Amino acid sequence: MPEFKALLDGYRRFRTTGYIEQRQRYDALANKGQSPKIMVIACSDSRVDPTRVFDTEPGQMFVLRNVANLVPPYVEDEGMHGVSSAVEYAVTQLQVHHIVVLGHARCGGIGASLSGQFDDADHGKGGFISAWMRMIAPARDRIRKAAEISADIDAAAALELEAIRISIENLHSFPFVAEAEARGELHIQGALFDIADGILRVLDRESGRFEAVPLDW
Repeated sequence: MPEFKALLDGYRRFRTTGYIEQRQRYDALANKGQSPKIMVIACSDSRVDPTRVFDTEPGQMFVLRNVANLVPPYVEDEGMHGVSSAVEYAVTQLQVHHIVVLGHARCGGIGASLSGQFDDADHGKGGFISAWMRMIAPARDRIRKAAEISADIDAAAALELEAIRISIENLHSFPFVAEAEARGELHIQGALFDIADGILRVLDRESGRFEAVPLDW
């Protein structure tokens, strides 16, 4: 498989360049463990790597990636809660100071939700995707109706932003998250990265709008 061979070639380049350049940092991480202060919840989309977007070094971010960067609401049961366990570990064990929900433009999961292409699919044919995206279905339906009334509404862009807001709202349903935030020990941010123009927009808590990050500082 040429794709896997390309990965191994990349490893060899990393091992002979990047790893050596960062050797002191890797040694420290290996001996002392990780202590990142930021958790990023991002999409699995291969075009949006948060470590590249934010130009971070190893050990700086605790990253969780899934379809459409979604966080389900807090539920206490014996189910397999991959997202919830990662959030719990980040907040209660790593004691991160920030959780960033990082969405992106032209998201395939958002597009699938809007099109409804997997709504009645069996597992193995889109059924898992359908079940996962169901958590934003009410927002999807509202945006669909609004787009039918006004041609000026970009339904995909609107749902990409709304999915970030929903994930933030769901994060607040986790008691340990809400408690850490109330103590001032945790801050939750929303952001969206546009693949086409490279612009990062951050959710402003007061206005509720996503504002572009200026490049001058």
